[in-house]
Amino acid sequence: MISQTTLSLDDVRATVDALEERFGTLRRPAADDICYATQNRQDAVKRLAQEATLILVIGSQTSSNAQRLVEVARNAGADAELIDGESAPGAELLARHEVIGLTAGASTPEELVEGTLGQLATLGYQDVVEVTVAREDVHFRLPREIASA
Repeated sequence: MISQTTLSLDDVRATVDALEERFGTLRRPAADDICYATQNRQDAVKRLAQEATLILVIGSQTSSNAQRLVEVARNAGADAELIDGESAPGAELLARHEVIGLTAGASTPEELVEGTLGQLATLGYQDVVEVTVAREDVHFRLPREIASA
């Protein structure tokens, strides 16, 4: 089975289990062949949802990664909205929430995250606490064909 990298391990587990049940033992990739960034972001959103009643996800409407982060936040019990990171979040959206979580899709530029933090600060949300659920220090090797070229 080949899986799109924006799917987390949680997202593909049921499919892999069903395939294994039907066809027998599957050859799974080595750990260094898997990108855990998507899984780590989703785990962080689940952790954020334990504290925040609203999670803002910065990303494009066309980003499956950002859309999935919104779903994960809602499934974890928080309100969640996908925002573009360029316009300020609406005061009426924020009014019902004391603690707001902020995350971003994988391809969201850091300056949009910083800009949104600035916008939130002007609306009274100055205190920022970073949540870390994993340190990403996996390094991928180039395939032999490319490395030797």
